Amino acid sequence: MLDRDAVHKVAHLARLKLTEAEETQFATQLSGILDYVEQLNELDVSDVEPTTRAIDVANVVREDKLQPWQEREDLLDCAPDRDGEFFRVPKISTNS
Repeated sequence: MLDRDAVHKVAHLARLKLTEAEETQFATQLSGILDYVEQLNELDVSDVEPTTRAIDVANVVREDKLQPWQEREDLLDCAPDRDGEFFRVPKISTNS
């Protein structure tokens, strides 16, 4: 069983501020999850192929071919903002 001190340590590492009540609550909830995972570990899955989905899925894709745009001016006319022969886009700030 996970205790409150372990939850406190993980919360500290994740830079989370939890109340004592939340630490107690999460200790109980996380212990339940770990107990369930332990039950799953008891299953024999040696004949089960690893998968990411319950059903097979196939993407339908086309070949990516570079093709020049014939009507450059028509394309630029669709732009919400332009600067001569270029699209004008909003500046992206790198400040966090």
